[in-house]
Amino acid sequence: MAMTYDKIMAELKKKIYRPIYFLSGEEPYYIDLIADYIAENVLSESEKAFNQITLYGKDTAIEEVDNAARRFPMMASHQVIIVKEAQDLKKIEHLVFYAQKPLQSTLLVLCYKYKKLAKNKKVYKAFDKNGAVFESKKLYDNKIPDWINTYLKQKKYSIDIIASRLLTDFLGNSLSKISNELEKLIISLPENTKITPQHIEENIGISKDFNNFELQNALRTKNILKANQIINYFAQNPRDNPLVLTISSLYYFYVKILSYHFVPNKDSRNVASVLKINPYFVKDYEIAAKKYNKRKTVQIISLLREYDMKSKGVGNAMTSHGDLLKELIFKILH
Repeated sequence: MAMTYDKIMAELKKKIYRPIYFLSGEEPYYIDLIADYIAENVLSESEKAFNQITLYGKDTAIEEVDNAARRFPMMASHQVIIVKEAQDLKKIEHLVFYAQKPLQSTLLVLCYKYKKLAKNKKVYKAFDKNGAVFESKKLYDNKIPDWINTYLKQKKYSIDIIASRLLTDFLGNSLSKISNELEKLIISLPENTKITPQHIEENIGISKDFNNFELQNALRTKNILKANQIINYFAQNPRDNPLVLTISSLYYFYVKILSYHFVPNKDSRNVASVLKINPYFVKDYEIAAKKYNKRKTVQIISLLREYDMKSKGVGNAMTSHGDLLKELIFKILH
């Protein structure tokens, strides 16, 4: 049965178990949460010694998974078989015979990360009929700030909108990476704290003044001095400010500026909906659109693609990433 994360967790907490958990998809965060909860909570510590094993897809033959799942538990009501990296299992379709008639005393947890299994395969249909099937989808970038807000609210914290944007721009949309950094903040700060860019700089190490968000702000207003200060900082700290991340951030920034030019209804709510941004930032794109007309914006997007290739060594054998960034920003601003 196709199930949501919340539904699976609600059942597990009520000790309602399914014989198969097929957990797939591009976002590993929720897959890990489900698998870890099962590993930690289904069996007592004394029961785990004989009834819980973890296998790895790359190192495990499908026959081993099948045989392990068919065993009966010893002095326990259930046994737990967790297969990590299940996407690396060879001949996973051979599990169809077990999946058609699984043991109710086994919890077979298949962590099939970064991929999906075709729904028309017999083995998928068997998983779906007799177990819990969950697809963990990647969140779009524009959904990440809301996710951060919800995560922190559950922990009795809040975050201001600039700090949330700063984290999103720096960490991307990897929920595992974001949650790890948020936990650093939670450990360091008392409950009910409203997290600010200052907190992020002090506890995570992301500079509140020299980051991709502030670079966008400098370019938005064509503040040449500030833009150069930031890229010089990036050049001196390349490990914390990889060029590929900066180019990606700027690419989406200018794509949104170009989109703004073609939005007929410039009402802030409509613009926010079309650009998939928080209404708070609509004014930024209005200002940027006045600085960069359609033609210039298209040229910049082309430049960003060119320098993305150069950063990966295409047509560039000697120039450092710091110098490439300086070239790129000069061409954007002039």
